[in-house]
Formats: sequence, C-alpha cells, structure tokens
Amino acid sequence: MQRKTFRNMQCPIARSLERVGEWWSIMILRDAFYGTTRFDEFQRNLDIAPNMLTRRLNGLVEEGLLEKRQYSERPPRYEYVLTECGRDFRPVLLALMAWGNRNFAPEGASVQIADRETGKIVTPVLVDGDSGEPLQMGRRHVVTAGPAADERTRARLSSAASFMTGRTARATAAE
Repeated sequence: MQRKTFRNMQCPIARSLERVGEWWSIMILRDAFYGTTRFDEFQRNLDIAPNMLTRRLNGLVEEGLLEKRQYSERPPRYEYVLTECGRDFRPVLLALMAWGNRNFAPEGASVQIADRETGKIVTPVLVDGDSGEPLQMGRRHVVTAGPAADERTRARLSSAASFMTGRTARATAAE
C-alpha cells in the first residue's frame, strides 16, 4: 500500500511533513546541528540500520535539507552538510525540544538551551520578527489565508478563526 503524499497540499505544515515527517529524518537533522556530517558518525550516534540511514540521507539531500559532498576519492567517502533550507529547520527542533522537556520528561530536562555568557537556562518562544513581541495565538495573533490559498484552505482557516475567537472570548471571561 502506497502512503498518501502531502506534497501538493496547500498547508505548509503538510508540505513540511512530506520532507521531514519521518522520525529518522528529524533525528538525522538534529545530529547534523550537533556537527555530525559523516555516514559512520550518524550510524553510530543513532544506532540506525545502514540501509535506513542511506534512504533517509538520500531523501534529505533530494529535498534540499542536506548537501552531499565528497571528502575522499579512494575510497569514495561523503559527508552530509546542512543547506540553508536545512539550517532553517533549527527553530523547529528547538521548539520540539522545549515541548518534549515540558511534557514528556518527568525526570527533568536532559538537553536544554543556555545563554553562553551567563549559563542561564532559556526557554525558546515564537516571536513576531518585526516587533520582537511573543506570539499570542488566539488573543493577538491568528492564522490567516495567504495570497495563494484556495477556497478549501480559506474555508478551513475561517472556521478555525471562528473557533479560536470563541475560545479566546471564553478564556478571557473565565479570567
């Protein structure tokens, strides 16, 4: 049975999942951010089967998140380096890490983000790139249809906006 593809859906989340929605791909990207570049390093760090690693690395190269570079001719050896598109995935990984620490680490955080100068532990948040203000989804900020949205996407987002408006009103009344 062939799996459904999200490649042609209008949703940017669906399109992104098409590229990185398999957990090995996300773990490979995580290790690439930690400086891993070579096949044997990925295999050792992740304890992943070579055939699976080959498929995932090739997929990440095809999707433009990693670049394959030859570093040895005899024998031929390659390293896998993050592209600009791959580096743009870093905030997603940091958000996943924070979410995992908050919700799935009853023993406490095993990995966290610290200020290099002060050593203070920091919590990542999404902010408006223009104002620097934290996003307040449902209160101040909403998801809206973009210029390329089709009618189905516009209808779904309109329904979601109505739901969020009602939910925000109920939350404000409860405060």
